[in-house]
Amino acid sequence: MSDSSSMASALPADQQWMQEALALARKAQAEGEVPVGAVLVKDGVIVGRGWNHPISARDPTAHAEIIALRQAAQALQNYRLTGATLYVTLEPCAMCAGAMVHARIARLVYGAADPRAGAAGSLFNLVQAPALNHRLEITAGVLAVDCSALLRDFFSARR
Repeated sequence: MSDSSSMASALPADQQWMQEALALARKAQAEGEVPVGAVLVKDGVIVGRGWNHPISARDPTAHAEIIALRQAAQALQNYRLTGATLYVTLEPCAMCAGAMVHARIARLVYGAADPRAGAAGSLFNLVQAPALNHRLEITAGVLAVDCSALLRDFFSARR
């Protein structure tokens, strides 16, 4: 994280919601997709769920975060998802980070950092870019060991 002062502390429910995201990541893994899962929570309720499936969907935008955002927008009948928190097992890429900014997500909680493509502090920090009109609060590293192990095991098995 380039600015450690912008990192927020984990909340008591963060591990519970990240467990939900991990279950979705395992679903992606079972389908042969990179195991990333995401849940979008608003007012203590999951309003969107997603897991990676760009290969099976033949859709480069079918990332866990995008699917969860789409589902939440439909459930809430609003493309603005203010006050919501997105839980995702892997630090979002630039595409997903941009979508979160546009949706006005309040908070991002992620498990494993992504030093090769992470857009929430590892490679660059799109979700808190001063030039943009919205910035998210970030909590990183929630269940990071579990999230990282799932990804590591998936890629080890493919080699």
